[in-house]
Amino acid sequence: MEMTDEFFSFLSGKATTAMSRRLQRNLKVIPCSLTSEQWSIMYHLWKEEGLTQQELADHTYRDKPSVTRLINNLEKLGLVIRVNDKQDRRSNLIYLTKEGRKIREKGMEQAHKTLREALEGVEGEHLTIAHQILGRVYQNLK
Repeated sequence: MEMTDEFFSFLSGKATTAMSRRLQRNLKVIPCSLTSEQWSIMYHLWKEEGLTQQELADHTYRDKPSVTRLINNLEKLGLVIRVNDKQDRRSNLIYLTKEGRKIREKGMEQAHKTLREALEGVEGEHLTIAHQILGRVYQNLK
């Protein structure tokens, strides 16, 4: 297999899938057992509440129907609520519930643990180079 084949395979999901699986496993310590997809929505709400579903879709690089499904499930878990946007009646603003705020620390702790596990043995300079390369690939394809 040529190096470009391996690189494409890596870029197209090997690392992402492995990281997602590990995060999923690590998140099981949280009583509500978030999925890694749900975690990505929660992460952005932990940073800033009151985002629209479209903003969450943009932040997580997902389509709006996927985000809607994730928010529905987070609502069922009692972690988020939808509030009608007074400026734009067609959209909802997503806020954390008390329970959603309560799991922030554990959720972030497990994400940091996952990153530490993923980056074990990776030198800082290599991480910088990888970031630059992936940034370039993303910009080229955007």
